[in-house]
Amino acid sequence: MDSVWWVVGLGAAAAGFVQGLSGFGFGMVAMSFWAWTLEPRLAAVLAVCGALTGQMVAAATVRRGFDRVRLMPFVLGGLVGIPLGVAVLPRLDMDAFKLVLGTLLVLWCPAMLMARQLPRLTRGGRVADALVGMAGGVMGGLGGFTGVLPTLWCTLRGMDKDVQRAIIQNFNLAMLLVTFGTYLATGLVTPEALPLLAIVVPAMLVPSLLGARLYLGISEARFRQVVLGMLTLSGAAMLVAGAPRLLALQG
Repeated sequence: MDSVWWVVGLGAAAAGFVQGLSGFGFGMVAMSFWAWTLEPRLAAVLAVCGALTGQMVAAATVRRGFDRVRLMPFVLGGLVGIPLGVAVLPRLDMDAFKLVLGTLLVLWCPAMLMARQLPRLTRGGRVADALVGMAGGVMGGLGGFTGVLPTLWCTLRGMDKDVQRAIIQNFNLAMLLVTFGTYLATGLVTPEALPLLAIVVPAMLVPSLLGARLYLGISEARFRQVVLGMLTLSGAAMLVAGAPRLLALQG
């Protein structure tokens, strides 16, 4: 059990730093540590709780670029998506899910990172934003992955770093609050999870603050590199975690 506590603590610290710097990514980074040792639904509960704590810290420390009009379609769409994700979670093959999502991130994000000029998506308006928010809500219900698709979308929309950070940060905060409340209401937060939750929250606090402080000093170009680089690494971690188990089951 001691080794599990160390893995949970290290995963929370690494994920807290990434979330503080980029505004998202706690679930993906933490899962790259926890997928090897924790049952998927327990890992999802810890990831959502840690990500929620980090977003609450960020909301108090990084307040640039807030735009309620731009934010609301994402939030409304996300509220529709969360119950779908929670309903699917007990029936989902998490290894197959990680393989699909990891492949998407590993192929798409480096292409965006190497492009001299990213394409700008200007069509779709608020309806498209709401659909992306709904997809983020579904992924939030599956384990706190709320920020992945909205972050990619905001990057392709060409938003500056403060506006993008404000949208993702506040979208994640709203989605994670609802997701964790749903976990509590449906009994996914079990007594087994409580000692591990008591490790996750303090372990990620200081790294999250350090990441947020570093964010304040980086340029637009560097922020884009950080976001896409972290998405790529997270995708690679998902592939490493999910592929061996999936291949073993097929064999």
